[in-house]
Amino acid sequence: MRIGLIGAGRIGTFHATTLSRHRDVGSLIVTDVDPARAHALADRLGETAAPGVDEIFTWGVDAVVITAATAAHAELISRAARSGLPVFCEKPIAADLPGTLAALAEVDAAGTVLQMGFQRRFDVGYSTARETVRAGKLGRLHTIRALTADPAPPPPGYLPLSGGLYRDCLVHDFDMVRWVTGREVAEVYASGSDAGGPMYREAHDVDTAAAVLTLDDGTLAMAGATRVNGAGYDVRMELAGERDTIAVGLDDRTPITSTEPAGPPPADKPWTGFLERFGPAYQAELAAFVEVVRGERANPCDGGEALGALRVAEACELSRRERRPVQLGEIPGIPG
Repeated sequence: MRIGLIGAGRIGTFHATTLSRHRDVGSLIVTDVDPARAHALADRLGETAAPGVDEIFTWGVDAVVITAATAAHAELISRAARSGLPVFCEKPIAADLPGTLAALAEVDAAGTVLQMGFQRRFDVGYSTARETVRAGKLGRLHTIRALTADPAPPPPGYLPLSGGLYRDCLVHDFDMVRWVTGREVAEVYASGSDAGGPMYREAHDVDTAAAVLTLDDGTLAMAGATRVNGAGYDVRMELAGERDTIAVGLDDRTPITSTEPAGPPPADKPWTGFLERFGPAYQAELAAFVEVVRGERANPCDGGEALGALRVAEACELSRRERRPVQLGEIPGIPG
């Protein structure tokens, strides 16, 4: 199998390394807006660098992996669909909802595969939580608490391009709420704070956000995120039911300190970032993509699933701006 990878940045480098080592991937063609970066990555892996995106589609590949900048995703997805090629794409599909719907229409019209990069679906903790909830072991699920906390803010130049904290960061938590429970979000009420510095206000974004989600069966979910969590990278989910409560992301590297005299000690080596915390999950999602391309399994996260999570993020952004509850029916598109 020959795969074309577009984008040789941090996550692109990680994905290229994973694919280059995969037993069913014979070769990679790597390209990037910075040709020198693509050549350096290809040389290090013993793969081939292409001078541009056009070559990805003319040199003969079996599939495409998109890890380019967000602004390029929709066009690249559409181009691959028109070329009849299966695609793996890091989230998001596009920078906005209209662009997302247009790209999905191209995929639907072509009848091709689009697998989205929501890596938490391949994390052991989250998948175990899903199995536990779906098996009814918690009884009636009544409360969910989800958290994503980055240890340090991104570069100021990234913020205007990110889509905002709800779309860029909390969208993963929204995906997990839907995936773990099997329920849709019916209503949101969201708020945010831009007190972390002027760069957030200049980007019309917030550095800390919170949302209350009401699911279609009445379960309440609270989701929070921040760009600056000095203790380390903290991603957790707690699910409470009438019989039991479980937690995802609670281990000896969770960056949290108990104030109880008999509480557990603080983590010696707290998680430092998403690639460290979710490295095995990133590898597993690409292994799944190879199986999808080979026709050995169904798509584990198609574009409709990404749209479902994005619609929740869009509702939260609208709620924050207008300071009111927002029904998901107000957001264009249909749940995944």
